[in-house]
Amino acid sequence: MIAQKYQKMLSGKSAIRELAEFAAKRGEEIGYENVFDYSLGNPSVPVPAEFTQVMIDLLKNEKPAKLHGYSPSLGITSVREKIAQSLNHRFEMNYTKEHIFMTSGAAGALAHALRCVTEPEDEVLTFAPFFPEYHPYVDLTGAELKVVPPSKSDFQINFALFEEMLNEKVAAILINSPNNPSGIVYSTATVKHLADILRQKEKEYGHEIFIISDEPYREILFGGTDAPYISKFYANTLSCYSYSKSLSLPGERIGYVAANPACKDADEIVSICGQISRGIGHNCPPSLIQLAVAEVVDLTCDMSVYERNMKLIYNKLMELGFTCVKPGGTFYIFPKALEEDAKVFCKKALKYDLILVPGDSFGCPGYFRMAYCIETEKVERSLAALEKFVQGEY
Repeated sequence: MIAQKYQKMLSGKSAIRELAEFAAKRGEEIGYENVFDYSLGNPSVPVPAEFTQVMIDLLKNEKPAKLHGYSPSLGITSVREKIAQSLNHRFEMNYTKEHIFMTSGAAGALAHALRCVTEPEDEVLTFAPFFPEYHPYVDLTGAELKVVPPSKSDFQINFALFEEMLNEKVAAILINSPNNPSGIVYSTATVKHLADILRQKEKEYGHEIFIISDEPYREILFGGTDAPYISKFYANTLSCYSYSKSLSLPGERIGYVAANPACKDADEIVSICGQISRGIGHNCPPSLIQLAVAEVVDLTCDMSVYERNMKLIYNKLMELGFTCVKPGGTFYIFPKALEEDAKVFCKKALKYDLILVPGDSFGCPGYFRMAYCIETEKVERSLAALEKFVQGEY
């Protein structure tokens, strides 16, 4: 018999992926340039030229066994050292290579971090709106994801509800800032308040409560947004990072877990992650990509296009009467739908070749997400379709 828990998941496929597939099929009919596909968060800007050159140089000059052979189970030592050094000078931390574990993107980082600090039947709290895949990420470890309802006026943390949900079973808090899907960024004041509460509860409960900080959008910030590095404010933090967005490398699947050197058992966490890999078949990301990102560890691609796109869409939404919290980063925006049922709203939008994702699976029914990581020219053309949709339906 096949595993029942995975068979049941077939009835709950990702709405994002299903809409992306619909957009691709529609593109075959009318040309994809005429489909205003805001479904999938797939970075649209080119990788830095320096990364491409590093790849060329490595392939020309390094021995194949170094590029294509197995890396150490914790990741390539020199790569871990360079990442630690980068974090230290950027965020005034004191990481060493012993605190860095290389992973297959942020998803791989989260898979390890969650298993490292939870046991079956523990609880993990996260804050709506949240990335829908957090449910399988957490629930399939044997722990249980519990969702704190949102503060819809600003999508910052609803601390009153958060404190109501805190209890002795909570082993970790899973946060995502800058946030997918809302684009908001937790302020320094928010992070400090969260840290104060958790330190108090750690003393009360007699055990650690880890923050698992999901940070793939850390470098996509707009207009001087206050964006604190979470680990600076709370010792028991595991930072989960991906180069998918900062370097436009989602298909290369490269990221890391960074264990705060001040956290409980900091010197063992990375080694424990290596043992977790044995059970989940992770076995390190590709050596070639590890070596390449290490050479451009402080660079990003030109992400100014995302802020440009955000302003175009946000201004148009405001003009059309939508309610929306202005993003401080990422390439997502999360407006309130013009009717109670966002699924119905998004289905109506399909008639205008607008591919929008309802917010139900993000923990916020009545809202919808737009991933504006597309060409600015296409964003500009989509605004007429958005206006036609609103005028025609509402």
